[in-house]
Amino acid sequence: MKVEMNNYSREEKLKIKALDVKAGDRIVAYCKNKRQICKVKQILDLSQTNVTLSVFTTEHYRGCLVSCVVRFQWDALVELVS
Repeated sequence: MKVEMNNYSREEKLKIKALDVKAGDRIVAYCKNKRQICKVKQILDLSQTNVTLSVFTTEHYRGCLVSCVVRFQWDALVELVS
């Protein structure tokens, strides 16, 4: 696990393997062509090569949370936001 501080905020970010991400975790991912903090809604697929997640972004559209699907290689390091 790697710990680093983001210069733009006071939130501490840990890097974990994509296989270790759980529903409810807040991660940094590219969603809607932007790198942003997302909350993991559901793990859609755990294969030997990829981890596919359904996530909510911090954006709202007409009062609703925006969701998207993100995919990581199974051994990728993902930023976990505390």
